[in-house]
Amino acid sequence: MNYKETLSWLFSHLPMFQRVGDPAYKADLVNTKAILSALGNPQNGFKAIHIAGTNGKGSVSHIISSILQEAGYKTGLYTSPHLKDFRERIKINGELISENNVTEFITANKPLFENQKSSFFEMTVGMAFDHFNKENVEIAVIETGMGGRFDSTNLCNPILSIITNIGFDHTKFLGNTLEKIAFEKAGIIKDNIPVIIGKHQSETDNIFLVTANDHKSKLEFAENIVDIRSINANDNTNLSYDIWKGDNNVINNLSSPLSGLYQNENITTALASIFTLNDAGIFYMEEEHIRNGIENSIKNTGFYGRWQTINTNPLVICDAGHNIDGIKSIINQFRDMLYNQLHFVIGMVADKDTFEILNLLPKNGLYYYCKPNIPRGLDEKSLADVAFKAGLNGKTYTSVTQALNSAKNNASVDDLIFVGGSTFVVAEVI
Repeated sequence: MNYKETLSWLFSHLPMFQRVGDPAYKADLVNTKAILSALGNPQNGFKAIHIAGTNGKGSVSHIISSILQEAGYKTGLYTSPHLKDFRERIKINGELISENNVTEFITANKPLFENQKSSFFEMTVGMAFDHFNKENVEIAVIETGMGGRFDSTNLCNPILSIITNIGFDHTKFLGNTLEKIAFEKAGIIKDNIPVIIGKHQSETDNIFLVTANDHKSKLEFAENIVDIRSINANDNTNLSYDIWKGDNNVINNLSSPLSGLYQNENITTALASIFTLNDAGIFYMEEEHIRNGIENSIKNTGFYGRWQTINTNPLVICDAGHNIDGIKSIINQFRDMLYNQLHFVIGMVADKDTFEILNLLPKNGLYYYCKPNIPRGLDEKSLADVAFKAGLNGKTYTSVTQALNSAKNNASVDDLIFVGGSTFVVAEVI
């Protein structure tokens, strides 16, 4: 197979949760263990930082990876889903895995995958771990796909486990309470491996504390280690911070290209993790590495789709937030912005809490309903019907592009156009 044929086989021949939903989900690690065993257990060839959580794990992964790169460590990065190019999922020092590597890996292991009836995610994790091992990375930052306990990535060998926060997402698989979801995320906690929790939450703190205690793992909450204090909070330029560790002001006037006030929490979690690695003496990042890592986080890692400006006059911003907590963060950002009229280009996937999410959105916005171009996408007319019940006013469009073009045509220069509701909608406009 050539590269195009390889991708076609990956995307369509076998189930893929991100595209088709339920049929691709497996609540065990049997297949992944078999794949990794057949590959010679490549996960044992490199150290890992393992990151789970409902929101922010992508941002935290990219920030940590960028800082490690600035410190001179050969750094692998595994994230999901991708926005435009499958190879975004697997990077070393910001460089995408090559098309040739993807093709060779799938061609060599296709009989194994067909025999195991492997899922897309299982194969991709195997590919990432094999690539990192063969390329001799010193550290790999590994983001879970969904949950943690039964996520294929949970077979990595971490030197640090991170759980960003807990919110309602994938409730059909992870549970319908924060406590149940936290239990699944806590499944990444390993024996005697330190744990960073990104956010104090009364419903979930004790679950993490008990699990860490059972595994004899030191647990700390990020906000107890790091205090980041905003110097400016302009909604459309770099944010600046002073960083405090305990009573010590360790970094002054740190600039971040990661717009969106919700990134404060993610930067706090990432820095707490970096300081924990420093204190453990396994890896060491100086102030210069931390500063440059955050300031160059987008350039170093190719991190896009989070409060990203894609046009001005009128201002067009996209963000991949797609669950209740992610949408709440976006709405909070709206409140701090100056604009005349909000135009919201929105599409969703079929297995989300559609009404609960739509009911959170501003009633005075103008909505452009569309379907992301994947099988799991929610039909735009069905989306509009639910939106009407939530008190929203809008029209339907047959594609994301058509919806965005209509919003641009209708908007004045002092309006705000926002594109979101799904990672896949954002992927189509970037």
